[in-house]
Amino acid sequence: MHIKSETAERHTLAVIVDNEPGILARIAGLFTARGYNIESLTVSEITADKAVSRITIVTSASKPMLEQIVAQLDRLVPVHKVRDLTAEGPHVERELALVKVRGVGDHRIEALRLADVYRARVVDATTSSFVFEVTGGIEKIDKFVELMSEVGLIEVARTGIVAIGRGNETA
Repeated sequence: MHIKSETAERHTLAVIVDNEPGILARIAGLFTARGYNIESLTVSEITADKAVSRITIVTSASKPMLEQIVAQLDRLVPVHKVRDLTAEGPHVERELALVKVRGVGDHRIEALRLADVYRARVVDATTSSFVFEVTGGIEKIDKFVELMSEVGLIEVARTGIVAIGRGNETA
């Protein structure tokens, strides 16, 4: 007899919260205490008075685990709303990365050519290096970093995922 095990799937959650001290630590603690991994986490104020923030969390979980995560997040007092953007359907996800690359000789030309192909923008340049800004989906950023490692990658800084649902629904 085979018991079908639930496989973990990647989900993007949008959590709307009161912007108060300690809420991010409480949410991270909820994940940690239950052994859930956070793959990406971004936070930003979303109202003019800075009273409300949006936390975007990317995690991998089975359906039952994800239902438990959402239910537990919903029970936290300063949480207004939790949306599983992945389950709701089409949504837009983007990430920004700063990628520092050595750039001398032929490697300099190749780095600039690759940056052009990936629509990366030069935000800093010296005679021996570049810092590129690239935005897009995870796969695009990963591939750009991989290609730059062949040219002379020095350092990478990534923002994490930001996401928003399509259509006229709001979080």
